[in-house]
Amino acid sequence: MITLQEVKANPVIDSFIRNGNKYLGVMGFTEHSYRHVNLVSSIARNILERLGYPGREAELAAIAGYLHDVGNVVSRSQHGISGALIAFRVLEKMGMEPDEMAKVISAIANHEEEYGQPVNTVAAALILADKSDVHRSRVRNPDIATFDIHDRVNYAVEHSFLWVHEDRRAVTLELTIDIEICPVMEYFEIFLTRMALCRRAANFLNSNFELVINGAKLL
Repeated sequence: MITLQEVKANPVIDSFIRNGNKYLGVMGFTEHSYRHVNLVSSIARNILERLGYPGREAELAAIAGYLHDVGNVVSRSQHGISGALIAFRVLEKMGMEPDEMAKVISAIANHEEEYGQPVNTVAAALILADKSDVHRSRVRNPDIATFDIHDRVNYAVEHSFLWVHEDRRAVTLELTIDIEICPVMEYFEIFLTRMALCRRAANFLNSNFELVINGAKLL
């Protein structure tokens, strides 16, 4: 069975992650480097492990998390779809079993809020893991005066953590936001569709999604 470590060692994947992040930087997008994909991979695995899903399912979620943004090497637009096609070619060549490939590529294709859906457990875990990575360290624009709303919202987040409460089957995104930089309402203006997708993903895993900002439970 193909492992996360084998996927990480693949030279095509390594190149596409590096170059995709570089291309997004040219266009002014936030960081999508090894930091992001490794974090999403780890969180996706942790979600399924803590909610009691099989170890192999958690490994597939970790693989999907590592691969989910590989389509950025093609274009930011529809990068979930292009990423799924890239992942299919690579994983097929590596010898991954078809049913496992189906879970991974469908998760990659469905991780964006514009068109994504939690179609399986791997997809649900990936959605929650990806959307929880909101933090000022991801902002690459050095000039605060020229921040757009996406830069401002990310830069305002001083702390973010996704808690998994297996005892009451809840997934809680905890954020600390500097409201001098970004009012909480502005966060919702940008991320409301993301939070709605997270709620659907948590529900798919028979869990509730909760959002806590600056100590106040908002969802």
